[in-house]
Amino acid sequence: MSQPSPQPSPLQPAAQLSELTLRAVILGGLITLLFTAANVYLGLKAGLTFATSLPAAVISMAVLRLLPRSSILENNIVQTIASAAGTLSAIIFVLPGLVIIGWWQGFPFWTTAMVCATGGVLGVMFSVPLRRALVTGSTLPYPEGTAAAEVLVVGCADESGSADNRRGLRLLLINSLASAGYALLVAMKFTVAEVGHFFRVGGGVSGFAGGLSFALLGVGHLVGLSVGIAMLIGVAISWIGLVPFFSMGIEGETEALANSVFRNNVRFVGAGTIGVAAVWTLLKILGPIIAGIRSSLLSSSQRARGEAVPLTERDLPFNIVAGTILLMLVPIAALLWSFLDGGVLAGSAGLLISTSLVYLLVAGLVIASVCGYMAGLIGASNSPISGVGILSVLGASLLLVALVGRGDSDEQTQALIAYALFTTAIVFGIATISNDNLQDLKTGQLVGATPWRQQVALIIGVGFGALAIPPVLSLLNTAFGFAGSANAGANALAAPQAALISALAEGVLGGDLDWRLLGGGALIGIVAIVIDSVLGKTGKLRLPPLAVGMGVYLPMALTIPIVIGAVIGHNYDKWARKQADANKALRMGTLMATGMIVGESLFGVLFAGLVALSGNDSPLAVMDADFAGAALWVGVVAFAAAAAMLYRDAARAGSAA
Repeated sequence: MSQPSPQPSPLQPAAQLSELTLRAVILGGLITLLFTAANVYLGLKAGLTFATSLPAAVISMAVLRLLPRSSILENNIVQTIASAAGTLSAIIFVLPGLVIIGWWQGFPFWTTAMVCATGGVLGVMFSVPLRRALVTGSTLPYPEGTAAAEVLVVGCADESGSADNRRGLRLLLINSLASAGYALLVAMKFTVAEVGHFFRVGGGVSGFAGGLSFALLGVGHLVGLSVGIAMLIGVAISWIGLVPFFSMGIEGETEALANSVFRNNVRFVGAGTIGVAAVWTLLKILGPIIAGIRSSLLSSSQRARGEAVPLTERDLPFNIVAGTILLMLVPIAALLWSFLDGGVLAGSAGLLISTSLVYLLVAGLVIASVCGYMAGLIGASNSPISGVGILSVLGASLLLVALVGRGDSDEQTQALIAYALFTTAIVFGIATISNDNLQDLKTGQLVGATPWRQQVALIIGVGFGALAIPPVLSLLNTAFGFAGSANAGANALAAPQAALISALAEGVLGGDLDWRLLGGGALIGIVAIVIDSVLGKTGKLRLPPLAVGMGVYLPMALTIPIVIGAVIGHNYDKWARKQADANKALRMGTLMATGMIVGESLFGVLFAGLVALSGNDSPLAVMDADFAGAALWVGVVAFAAAAAMLYRDAARAGSAA
C-alpha cells in the first residue's frame, strides 16, 4: 500500500473558524436534493452509485467563497451533510426488492423514510467509536476522504498567494476538466466508456474489459500497489478460472454468456470471499476497535470532569451514543410490528421482532466496522457495498429459517421473504452510512475539524436523505417501474442489485440457493488470508483479502482501471520520493488524482439530471451507432494520450522550484 500523502493543515486553529453554521446546513441540504435524486436514478438503472463528498466540496467552495467569513471547516460540514445523504441513497439496492416480489405496490413515504433514518442514525452512532480505531489510529489511505481534504485545503488556501497552492489549484482544475471532458465525449458518443473483448476458451468463454475512466484511474493512484495487485488477482480468479469453468459446454452468444455467468455464478463466489475476508478483517481490527471504544469513554469522562480535550479529539459523548442506539430500537421495533401486523406472521411477531433487534445490533456493529475498513481501503464509490448487502440478507434469511422454518405455504414463504428484505434494508442503511462516515471523518481529521460537530452534521445529512429518497423512489416506480415487477413498462429500470438480493432471499427461504458458490468463495478468501499473513512477515507487498474479494466480485471494467492507476501511481510515487521536495511532489500526485475523481463525479451529477429531465438515456449523443468502431479507437488513443499528458504536468508541478 502506498505511503499516506502529507496531511493538509487547517488555515487557522479550529476554535477561530466557523464550522457547524446554519448556512452550511442549508447549503448541504440543497446539494443533497440534487445528489440523492441522481444517485437513486443511477443506482436503479445501472446498479452503481457515486460518492458525493468531492462534488459537494467543490460546489460548497464555489458558493461559500462568495459569502463573508467562510472557512475550510464550514465547507467540510457542507460536504459531510451532502455525502451522508447521497450515500444513504444506496438503500435502493434493497428496498425496491419489496416491489419486485409484489409485496409493496409503491413506497409508503413515512415507512420508507423511517427505514432510511433509523438505519442511517445507527450507522452514524456505530461509527463514532470506530473513528479512533480506523481513522486516527490507522494507516488506511481513505482515497476519497484524502482527496476531499486536498480539494478543501487547496481551494481555501489559494488566496494566501503561495506558489505551491496556486500550482496545486491549477493542477486540480486541469485534471477535473480533463476528466469531465472525456466523460462528455463518451456521452456524445465520440468515444467509449470501456473497451472489451469476449472469446471462447476451451469449452467455455472468457473476456477482457477495462473502463476508460479517469475517476477510477485516480482511485487506483490513491489506493496503492498492494490493493491494486490484490484486485488484479481477484480478476484473474474470476475471468481466467471461474467464468470459463462455469460456462463450460454452454451454448450462446459469447459476451452475453460471459456476463450472465459472471452475474449468476461468479458474483456469489466473490460474495463468499468478501464474507470470509470481512470476518478476518473484523478479527484483526477488533483490538483497535476495543481500544477506540476505551479511548472514547476516557475522552468523555475527561470532558465530564472538566479536563481539556483537544477540539480535534472531541467525539459525541459515549453516553449519548449508547443512549441513541438504544432509543433507535423503539422506532425500529414499531416499524417491524407494523410490517407484520395483520399478516400470516403476526402470531410470531414477538419472537421475530426481539430476535431481529438483536441481529440489527450485532450485525450492524460488524457491518459498520467492515464497511468503514473497506471505504478506508478503496473509497466509498468502489467499496462493494452490495456484497455486504448479500451477506446481510443471507444472515437475515438464515435467521428466519432457524426461527420459523421456510413457511408452511406459499403465502407464508412470501411473507418471510418480504420480512427478510425489510430487515435487511435497515441493516443496509447502517452499511451505507458506515461506508461513508469514516471517510468524511478522515477528511475532517486532515483539515482540523471537530469530530462531534461532524457527527452531528452526519445525522442532519441522514435526515435530509431520508426525506428525499421516498418521493424519488415513488416517482421512478410510477414512471418506469422495475424489471420483474407487475407495473414494469417498456423502459423499466433494471434495479440489478435489488433483484439480486431479492433472489438470494427467495433462494434461502425457498430452499434452492447454491451454497457451493459461497463456500468456494470462502475457500478463496482463506487462501488469500494465509498468503497475506505470510507476506506480512516479509515486510514487502501485502495481499489484502478484502481487495481480492472485491476483484472477484466487482465487474472487470471497474477493476482494471483501478489496477492500472495503482501501478502508474506507484511508479509516480517512487519518482516523487527522489525529488528535492518529496512531500510537494507526492502532494501534486494526490491533487492530480483528486482532480480526475472530481471532474467525472461532477459530470455524472449533471448527466444524471439531464437523463432524468429528458427521459432519454443518451440526451447528449451526437454520433450514431455507425461510429461505434471508430469511437473505440478514438477513445483508447485519447484516454492514453490525456493520461500521459496529465501525469507529465503533475511531474512538472512537483519538481518546480
